[in-house]
Amino acid sequence: MAAKRPFSAKIKDDMEKEKPPWWQGPRGEGYVIIQFMLFGIVFFAPKSWPGWPAWMPPWSIMGIVIGLLLGGVGGLLILAGLMSLGGNLTAVPRPIENGKMVRSGAYKLVRHPIYSGIIIGAVGYALLQNGIFTLGYALILFFFFDIKSRREEQWLCEKYADYPVYQQQVKKLIPFVY
Repeated sequence: MAAKRPFSAKIKDDMEKEKPPWWQGPRGEGYVIIQFMLFGIVFFAPKSWPGWPAWMPPWSIMGIVIGLLLGGVGGLLILAGLMSLGGNLTAVPRPIENGKMVRSGAYKLVRHPIYSGIIIGAVGYALLQNGIFTLGYALILFFFFDIKSRREEQWLCEKYADYPVYQQQVKKLIPFVY
């Protein structure tokens, strides 16, 4: 008969098991928390250095026109991504248990159309606001979504055997570029 292990050994074994950091959560909940904090920064943090003048024409006019265009494109990309995902949609990066891999609709254009739309929309918003800081916040969003999508794609590769082929065929965040 095997000797019974002491309770302290069981606790030690449990502690040594690989667990995600407390802020990350088993399905990537921490990424969602950080994401919404970044949204708050984009919309509510200072747009530019205090006392700096707004962009002067023609830059301000171009900013408005390009900002509206990018905002529209970003919004459409988000909407198309949501519609393409359908029942596979989840707020966290880990794919749902009985989901299916989506390669149609917006997912033919870019692997993460919702993230792409948010980034493009944030750049458009920054141009509308004449906000040099807000452009920087949009760049931070880009880097954040690049990091978040790396983790998400690890899970997608584990779940779907043909995901690596899809990665080779379709760009990650910027259609036709990256």
